[in-house]
Amino acid sequence: MGARAGSGWGQLFLCSLLFLLLAGPPAARPAGGQLRYAVPEELEHGAFVANLGEDLGLDVSSLSARRFRIVSRAGARQHLEVNLENGILFVNERIDREEVCEAGGTCLLHLQLLIESPLELYRVEVEVLDINDHAPTFPWQEYVLEVAESAVLGARFPLESAQDPDVGTNSVHTYRLSPNGFFSLEVQTRSDASKFAELVLEHALDREQQRMHRLLLTALDGGIPERSGTAHILVTVLDANDNVPAFDQPSYGVSLPEDAPAGTLVIQLNATDLDEGPNGEIEYSFSGHAPPRVRELFHVEPRSGQVLLKGPLDYERASVHELYVQAKDRGPSAVAVHCRVLVHLLDVNDNAPEVTLTSVSTPVLEDAPPGTVIAVISVLDRDSGDNGRVSCEVGPDVPFELRSSFRNYYTLVTTQALDREVVPEYNVSITARDMGSPALLTHSTLTVPVSDVNDNAPRFLQPSYSVYVMENNAPGASICSVSALDPDCQQNAYLSYSIADGHIHGMPVGTYVSINSDSGHMYALRSLDYEQIRSFQIQVQAQDAGFPPLSANVTVHIFVLDQNDNAPVIVSPLPRNGSVATELVPRSAGPGYLVGTVSAVDADAGLNSRLSYQLLQATDFTLFSVAPDTGELRTLRSFLEQDATRQRLVVQVRDGGQPALSATMSLLLSVVETMPQTLSDFSEFSLPPEASSSSPLTLYLLVSLGSISFAFLLAILILTAIRCRGERPSRQSDGCSLPCCHCCPMSRPSPDGLKTSNLTAQPPAGTTAATRLDMPGGGPPGYCYKVCLGPESAQSDFMFLKPCSPPRNNEKDPGKWSQPGQHLQVSKQIKQPNTDWLPPSMQRPALKRYQIQHCGTRGSRWKG
Repeated sequence: MGARAGSGWGQLFLCSLLFLLLAGPPAARPAGGQLRYAVPEELEHGAFVANLGEDLGLDVSSLSARRFRIVSRAGARQHLEVNLENGILFVNERIDREEVCEAGGTCLLHLQLLIESPLELYRVEVEVLDINDHAPTFPWQEYVLEVAESAVLGARFPLESAQDPDVGTNSVHTYRLSPNGFFSLEVQTRSDASKFAELVLEHALDREQQRMHRLLLTALDGGIPERSGTAHILVTVLDANDNVPAFDQPSYGVSLPEDAPAGTLVIQLNATDLDEGPNGEIEYSFSGHAPPRVRELFHVEPRSGQVLLKGPLDYERASVHELYVQAKDRGPSAVAVHCRVLVHLLDVNDNAPEVTLTSVSTPVLEDAPPGTVIAVISVLDRDSGDNGRVSCEVGPDVPFELRSSFRNYYTLVTTQALDREVVPEYNVSITARDMGSPALLTHSTLTVPVSDVNDNAPRFLQPSYSVYVMENNAPGASICSVSALDPDCQQNAYLSYSIADGHIHGMPVGTYVSINSDSGHMYALRSLDYEQIRSFQIQVQAQDAGFPPLSANVTVHIFVLDQNDNAPVIVSPLPRNGSVATELVPRSAGPGYLVGTVSAVDADAGLNSRLSYQLLQATDFTLFSVAPDTGELRTLRSFLEQDATRQRLVVQVRDGGQPALSATMSLLLSVVETMPQTLSDFSEFSLPPEASSSSPLTLYLLVSLGSISFAFLLAILILTAIRCRGERPSRQSDGCSLPCCHCCPMSRPSPDGLKTSNLTAQPPAGTTAATRLDMPGGGPPGYCYKVCLGPESAQSDFMFLKPCSPPRNNEKDPGKWSQPGQHLQVSKQIKQPNTDWLPPSMQRPALKRYQIQHCGTRGSRWKG
């Protein structure tokens, strides 16, 4: 035995080489839709197994990029490996078939091959072929067999069996006994095809002739080369104990659940011996060739013959245990008899399914189409039958499902479109449940993050913005801030703000406002003026940094708030030629007599343009008053003899702003006995060009008023000419002086001159010319007319003067205080009056006359 065992690895190498030469190269054999190869055990590292790249039809150059690999459970030994450069499956470490497959039979290595982009799964089975690398061995090197001399011819004595881990023809094939004259050897075969030997008595024994017989038992396997093991048998001849124990039956069968606790009674054996005394007392024990695993799991009571469970059973490791129990009496020359006990284990659902995430592709894009593979999941249950059948499912309310690709293999795929803004991450609960009773299940959670795609445009917090800015603001000051949100993340949510191109009153919008591209703060680039621009709107755009970028627009309405920065402007009455405004008041006027109306305009709006009037200074405060709302100047009482004939008033106009702004004007009132047909200064004003109306209604009013004024003026001229013609003799007798009246009897006014006469707010100084109008006939004193002509214009100012009469003693020269040709010049820089507040109804006639005069309507001046 030692010589044969000493051949060592040299014999192993020769055996493997001979096996390969006889079997040829391993060939791929399809087995149930998968590849199957065969490889002998004990090959060295790097030994060729198969060309997977060729057999699977894969592109060898892309194996590394597609991460072609063997998927194995955690902690499992990797006996085989794939060369990614050429796709060859080779031996990674030495394979010991007896170590890999303890139970014997066909030894298969199940490989799961995974390749990505796209994800594909292949199953390969590699059968490990046994080689004759183990020699048969006996439990002991020497056996002592006691045989009574009374043993009959043909008596059989079972011998300890030799054990060979190899299988098939490489296992124990036969036994040989060394030549002798008393015993022969007979080889028996068990149900599992294993061999055992029995020693057969061929000649009667005689203890007196020979007390001991030495035999050599050799066990041979069927491998090439043949291996063997030997044991020495020492046969001791005893005195006669001529009855041996006998079991009820040679073989027993029992079923036992695999979860039976230790101490459970497996079977009660019973053997009988016809002898008496010690020769009939039976002891039970395991046979010498009982495997160590059986001795770990079971125990035999020597006296009672009970077989008890000693250790934990595992159906998944071995479903059947074969026990050999011997019974032997206590007499001399006791002979042991054997029986076989087959313990069949009943599977119990004691193994929960195991869930393994073989490959995970995360994160997943939120625009991934339905059916995108997220992970490959393998499920294993070590139980058998229904206890090993597993169903796998995912939790509810998730957009994923499991699809079965191979047995116990599933792919996790999407079922609908994902939206990271709604759910940024999914915790997918995977439940594996077997079909046992009660069912066992395993929960596993897979976290699937969703990566962002730029699929959301920015959204402003408001549909539009209204901003109110006080006029006269400081350039560069912040006026408002716009803000938008983007539900995307990272650069897809980074926003930049800009102002769309446009024009405001003909100027680019960029000259009015600017915006901070990061914060959305808007700034005014210039000082705004309510009287020039009251509101405007701009378009602000928010754009994200995604690809392609998305944007949104919002309208920002900017309203300019009025500030009280314009003082009131008095438009009626107007001073004459830089002097104060004058007015005539009849002495017969009673209380409440309307002297005139002070009119003013304010370019501001709202309360800033609401005007109030008050009498600031007066020669006699008890004589006149001003209406605070309308500006009407009225008498408080009748005139007395002691009242001065010239009353000086200072009227203040104040707006309603904070702080309030005001304007004042001086008015000189002359108290006269009778009122001449002269025009009052309260109607001599003109509005700036901006105040004229261009509506059709205004045009109709202008034409109507112009026609009426022209007809009225023509009637007055005709009446005056008739009266002058009738009063001519009386004037000659009265000696009317020309400097006083400037009336020439022989001169008449030209109708064309009257038609072209015009009322102007301010004639140039030093351009007046006197014209005498002849009044034919006698009658009342004539009137003097003064025509003011400008050197640049053919138009003239036509004014009524008082009658030609010498001044009274108590009156001063009227020419010194009443100069009709002098007017207060209205600045052409007056801003357009605000239409938000209309003057009181008492002031509207004056304003209408003011507009008519500005638009060019020619007419006479008249008081009232």
